[in-house]
Amino acid sequence: MAEEKKRSDSRMRSFVLIFLCLVQCCLLSDAILDPIDFLALQSIRKSLEDLPGSNFFASWDFTGDPCNFAGVLCDSDRVVALNLGDPRAGSPGLVGRINPAIGKLSALTEFTIVPGRVFGALPQTLFQLKNLRFLAISRNFISGTLPANLGEIRSLRTLDLSFNQLTGEIPRSIGTITELSNVILCHNRLTGTVPVFPYRSLNRLDLKHNNLTGHLIPDSLPPSLQYLSLSWNRLNGPVFRLLSRLNQLNYLDLSLNQFTGTIPTRIFSFPIVNLQLQRNLFTGPVLPAAQVAIPTVDLSYNRLSGPISPMFSTVQNLYLNNNHFTGEVPNSLVDRLLAANIQILYLQHNFLTGIEINPTAEIPLSSSLCLQYNCMVPPIQTLCPEKAGNQKTRPTEQCGEWRG
Repeated sequence: MAEEKKRSDSRMRSFVLIFLCLVQCCLLSDAILDPIDFLALQSIRKSLEDLPGSNFFASWDFTGDPCNFAGVLCDSDRVVALNLGDPRAGSPGLVGRINPAIGKLSALTEFTIVPGRVFGALPQTLFQLKNLRFLAISRNFISGTLPANLGEIRSLRTLDLSFNQLTGEIPRSIGTITELSNVILCHNRLTGTVPVFPYRSLNRLDLKHNNLTGHLIPDSLPPSLQYLSLSWNRLNGPVFRLLSRLNQLNYLDLSLNQFTGTIPTRIFSFPIVNLQLQRNLFTGPVLPAAQVAIPTVDLSYNRLSGPISPMFSTVQNLYLNNNHFTGEVPNSLVDRLLAANIQILYLQHNFLTGIEINPTAEIPLSSSLCLQYNCMVPPIQTLCPEKAGNQKTRPTEQCGEWRG
C-alpha cells in the first residue's frame, strides 16, 4: 500500500512540474503549447541523444517554451514541423530511436532527421500524422519493414528513407497516395516488386541499390516522372512499352538489372541529360530517328547489335562497349571526337570492322577513345580502361559470323 502511494505521489509531482512548465510557456508566449504536443516532445527527446560533437539538444529545456527549441516550428499551440539534428554539412547527427509518441503530433506537416545513428524500426504510429507532407530520415540505421499503413498518410508529398537498412516489401498502399511527388528509398535492403504508382503527381522515383525483383507493368509508372532510378536491383523483363510513355524524363538509370527486349527509339528524343542502361540484357539495333541531344549515354554491357548510328555523334560521353555492334564506325563520330566535341567514345569489345582515322591523328587531351577487341586492328593506339584487357583484336574465328 505504501509503495502504491509513493508511485501516486511521484506521478502527481510529475504532473505539477509539467503544469508549471506550461504556465511559464504561457507567460512567455501568446499561446500555450498543446499539452499532448508538449508530452510528445518530451518522449521524443528521451529517446534521442546528440552524438559526440553535436549540441543540437542544448536548447531543449522544458522549463522554457518548446516552440523556441531548435528544430521545432509551431503554429499557434501546435507543432507543425520537427527537424531533428544540426542540418549543417558534416554535423555528427543524433543517436537513439524514434519514439512512437511522434504520432501524437497530429498537426505535424514536416518531420526530418539529419544523417546520424538513429536506429530501430519506424514507429507504427506514423500513420496518425494525417497532415504530414514531408518525411525525410536518410543516412541513418533505420531497420525493419516499412509500416504497411504508411499509405494512410494521404497528404504525403515527399518520402525519403534512403541509405538505411530497411527490409521487406514496399507497401502497395504507398502507390495510392494521390499527392505523392517524391519517393526516395534507395540504398536499403528492400525486396519484392516495384509498386504501381498510377497518379501523375509522381516526379521522382529512386529505388536503386535494393533487392527488388520481377517485371515492370507497362502502365505501372505515370508519364509525369522526371527522375527514375532502379539500378542495382534484380528486375527483369521488357520495358519497351513502359519507357515509351515516360516522355518527361530528364534522368533515367536502369543499369545493373536483367531487363530484356529492345530499347525504344523514342527515349533518345526525351529531355534526358543522363541515360544509364548498361549491364542489362537488352537486344536488337539502336537507331535513333534524329541527332541525340543527351550528354551522357551508357548502353554498355548488353547484347545490342547492328550498326552504330551516326545520330550518336552529338553525344558527349558515349559508352557502347561490350555489345554486338557491327560494321564501321561512322565518320561523324570520328570528326567530333577529333574536334573535342566527344569526350568519351568507348567502342571496345564489339564486332566492328573498320574506322577511318589517320594513324597520326592526335586525340585531344580532353577526349578518350577505345577500340580494343573488335574485328579489326585498331589503326591508332589509345589508352583504354583497364577492364578492356590487353588483347587488341578479336580472334578471327569470332568475326566470321558478324561480317557482312
